[in-house]
Amino acid sequence: MPDPIPGPTSDPTRAPAAADLGMLAVVLIWGLNFSVTKGAFATFPPLAFTAVRFAIASVILILLVRRVEGPGSLPDGSLTRLIVLGFIGNTLYQIAFISGLALTSASNSALILAAMPPVTAVAAAALGVDPVRPRILVGVLMATLGVALVVLADAPGLSGGRLTGDLLSLAAVGCWAAYTIGLRRVPSQISALRVTSITTVAGLPGLLLAGTPELIGMEWGRVGLAGWAALGYATVFSLLVAYVLWNRSVAEVGPSRTVIYMCLTPLVAVAGATVMLHEHPEPLQGIGAILILSGVLVARRA
Repeated sequence: MPDPIPGPTSDPTRAPAAADLGMLAVVLIWGLNFSVTKGAFATFPPLAFTAVRFAIASVILILLVRRVEGPGSLPDGSLTRLIVLGFIGNTLYQIAFISGLALTSASNSALILAAMPPVTAVAAAALGVDPVRPRILVGVLMATLGVALVVLADAPGLSGGRLTGDLLSLAAVGCWAAYTIGLRRVPSQISALRVTSITTVAGLPGLLLAGTPELIGMEWGRVGLAGWAALGYATVFSLLVAYVLWNRSVAEVGPSRTVIYMCLTPLVAVAGATVMLHEHPEPLQGIGAILILSGVLVARRA
C-alpha cells in the first residue's frame, strides 16, 4: 500500500504548487500500484513481497543518501524519533494493512482505509500540529463520502463477520495517521531523502521477521518476469519515490492537506483496473469521483 523535509514552512496555509504536483504523482503511483501488483501475489505471498520490497528499498536508499548527501549528522534526539516513526509507518502499518486485507473483504478494508483523511486531520488538530479550518473539514468529509461511494459501487453488501481483519485495517489507519503527524515534528533541516531512508531501514527488521515464514516456503522459480517487474514498480515508485514526495508535502503544507490526496487514490485505482484488468466502473463510482475531486478542491482552497 503505507516515507521529508518535516517542519512547518513560513506560511503553511498556502500549498506550494510543487507539493500539489508531488502529491498528484503519489496518487497516480499508488493508484496504479493496485493493478500492477495484483498479479504478483499469486507467486509472491504478501508478507514475503513486502519484506523483499523493503530490503531492496533500504539498500537503494542507503547508497543514494551516501552519494547525494554524504554521511551528514542529525539533530539531537531526531534519530530516535525517526526510528519510532519508521516502526509505526512501515513495520506496523504494512503488517496491519496486508494482514487485514487477507482476513477481511477488499470492500471492508478500502472503506476503513478511507477514514485516513478525517482521522489524520482531526488527530492533527487535537494535538495542535495542524489547524483545521471549516473548509478543510468540509472538503475531507466530501472526499471521504466520495471514496465510500466508489468502493460501495463495487460492493453493495459489506460483511461484518470478519472482525479481526476489520480491526487490523483500522489499526493501519491509526498507524498511518500517527506516522504522518509525527513527520511534522521532525527537524526541518533533515532532507526528505534522509528521513525516508532512515524510516525505511527502521521498518525493515520487523517486516523481515514477519515475512520469514513465507520467504522460506516460497518457490522462487515461479515468480517470473511479471512478478519481478511488479516488485520493481512497488519498490522504486510506490515505496521510494512516493514516500519522498509524501514526506515533502507533509513538511510544506501539513498533514491535513497532504492526506486529503489519499481520497484520490481509489479513483486512479478504478481507472487503472478498467484499463489493465478490464474491470468496468459503475455509475455510482462517477458520483463518487465528483465528490472526491470537489472535496480536494475545497480543502486546498482553505
